[in-house]
Amino acid sequence: MHRHRKSAENSDIAPAKTREQGLERIRKLQSVSRRGLWGLAIFLGISTVALPQAGVLPTISRNVREMLGAAPPTNLISIALVVYSFSALVLILSRIGSGNGSYRGWSHLGYLSAFYAFYYYADALDSNFWAIFAAGFTILSLEHYHIWTFCRENIRKEKEHLKQLERKEAFFSSSEQK
Repeated sequence: MHRHRKSAENSDIAPAKTREQGLERIRKLQSVSRRGLWGLAIFLGISTVALPQAGVLPTISRNVREMLGAAPPTNLISIALVVYSFSALVLILSRIGSGNGSYRGWSHLGYLSAFYAFYYYADALDSNFWAIFAAGFTILSLEHYHIWTFCRENIRKEKEHLKQLERKEAFFSSSEQK
């Protein structure tokens, strides 16, 4: 009887703290799950600025071109884009398969922006915009899917754990009343 009372007393303090910690983990996971959407939204913003028809990007002055030198050949930029896209997709799929919950979308935004910049500097953005956009949207969508499913699964586990805590509390409170 004394053992049950001690467990019941601990269940009054520990489950409340554990419940709060579980709810905090759920809030954090919900926040993390939205990173993929933020990455996609930022990419869409960058792409809107880079869109050749938008005319937002300034022309590169002759002095800047002389300082930077010749642009890389567009076929090399295209090869780099294909290699980068393939590598990024393989790495994302391996993280999905391993259950790793890290989000790498921020670095992808940097790489994709660099491809926009290289094609723009090479005066070839008009004909290559959609290739970068398709690669970026695919990569970032897969990143979003990865982080969203990872968080959703862990939220489900946390909620299940909270339900177990409630059942334990109900058991100890009913046995304490007897």
